[in-house]
Amino acid sequence: MESVYFDNAATTAIRPEVLDAMVEVMRGIPGNPSSTHAYGRKAKSLIENARKNIAQHLNVSAGELVFTSGGTEADNLIINSVVRDLGVRHIITSAIEHHAVVHVVEQLQKVYDIKVSHVNIKSCGSIDLEHLEQLLSESNEKTLVSLMHINNEIGSMLDVDKVCNLCKAHKALFHSDMVQSVGHFDLDLKETPIDFVAASAHKFHGPKGVGFAFIRKNSGLRPLIFGGGQERGSRAGTEGVHNIVGMDKALQISCEKMQEERAKIEGLKTYFIEQLQKEIPQVKFNGKCADFKESTYTLINVCLPIPADKALMTLFQLDLKGIACSKGSACQSGSDQGSHVLNAFLSEEDKQKPSVRFSFSHENTREEVDFTVGILKQFITK
Repeated sequence: MESVYFDNAATTAIRPEVLDAMVEVMRGIPGNPSSTHAYGRKAKSLIENARKNIAQHLNVSAGELVFTSGGTEADNLIINSVVRDLGVRHIITSAIEHHAVVHVVEQLQKVYDIKVSHVNIKSCGSIDLEHLEQLLSESNEKTLVSLMHINNEIGSMLDVDKVCNLCKAHKALFHSDMVQSVGHFDLDLKETPIDFVAASAHKFHGPKGVGFAFIRKNSGLRPLIFGGGQERGSRAGTEGVHNIVGMDKALQISCEKMQEERAKIEGLKTYFIEQLQKEIPQVKFNGKCADFKESTYTLINVCLPIPADKALMTLFQLDLKGIACSKGSACQSGSDQGSHVLNAFLSEEDKQKPSVRFSFSHENTREEVDFTVGILKQFITK
């Protein structure tokens, strides 16, 4: 087998229908959406139609969506703005958030001298909601809770409804990075009274370089990027019409095919777990990634029984065989530092062993699983 792509949590392949929709826009709609002539109005109408469609999928109003360059910008826009504009003086987050949250919170702590509290992480890698409730009850300042829905490295799922209720009871704002869940799960943001959400198109078979921030109506947030009056004054810069249309098309197809594709991917993940346990009995599954009730169906994170002297070569050996997977977040690739997520809860012994994330899409096959498990077994036993 020449190549196997098991790194869909880092990015997914663009669907052919999405690419066709984008090319049609690039070829036939040259206008700047801020221009008032016919070409500009056509471009603007495509953007607003996409906004309306995406809003319907999430059961929110179109005016609550701000198009961004991706999840990182959406996280930055939201977290910066709540401190700068809404008077938040206390942020409650966790040590296992994406760096788009971790680093912006660190920066805001330096600049604004805000208080930052970290929720305890259980030994299984999940958020300790009892500790979250304690932190909220002890907070005497305006507070933002920032916790991701699905962890991008170990797949653990947060009980978003419960966190929403806790935040509401303690008059705190709630932001969630939902980059790994939009397009993969049915989300109703009207029924789930969350304040802020970040999403990115390339995680659900759309183009890179585009995403959106959901900002609950009348929040009072101001822009992070200034210039023109695009995005109703919320985000300056000429919109990438083709990217926004592509994101709309990708989300539409992902929602239409969600149940069918989820069933296939769940079956693939189950088979991968079974084959690993059969061929490599000493394998461990980090966090609760092997638990379908408490983890996303789209990935597993495995700790392999490989000694420290061979551990650094694991991803290199897999890459030589044409297998694309990840040490953790793709944003860390090339770094010699361990995963901050795994470091938060793994034992010292397991931290010395290689942990690898395999993440799936509807395009993956059982044959690819067999090939990958065979290569892993060969590397471990030789």
